[in-house]
Amino acid sequence: MDTMTPREDRFRSLFAAHHGAVLAFARRRSNPAHADDIAAETFLVAWRRLDDVPTRPGEALPWLYAVARHTLLNAARSDRRREALAVRIGEQQPTTDSLDTDGIARRADLATAWKKLSDTDQEVLALALWEDLPSPQAARVLGISPTAYRLRLSRARRALRRLLDPTPAPEEPTVRAVPSLQENSR
Repeated sequence: MDTMTPREDRFRSLFAAHHGAVLAFARRRSNPAHADDIAAETFLVAWRRLDDVPTRPGEALPWLYAVARHTLLNAARSDRRREALAVRIGEQQPTTDSLDTDGIARRADLATAWKKLSDTDQEVLALALWEDLPSPQAARVLGISPTAYRLRLSRARRALRRLLDPTPAPEEPTVRAVPSLQENSR
């Protein structure tokens, strides 16, 4: 009869609780065919560094996300990751049976705008929107302070809005010369 050591038990619990989230994290940021490898590598690091994995509630998953992020950065440079995310956003199907041309256009606009965002803007938006992490946890994933994360998120949202807003900036009004009274009396 095999008995698990406390270390093995802790790892199995960690894996059971967070594998799905780490796998989803990897799928959204890489080629889906490589997501399983990224998740496996993340948990290999977790096994090797189990003593470094936080034990307080709510802290293990951001730690795993940070490991997965570093694994992604090592496995696929930013250009390939950016392209994969943009393609998946553009390929999403409408949720209704009828053809939603406005929705399709919005997704195409979003995919185009996403490609134009910097890697930093893409990452902070993804942590906020897809991972739904609060600022302190998202900041931990990126290795920055929560204040710096919120500032980056604000800038990224502003950049995305600028890319999605089709209206140009208002032009300066033209000033027309008003004829003087002397010119009118001639």
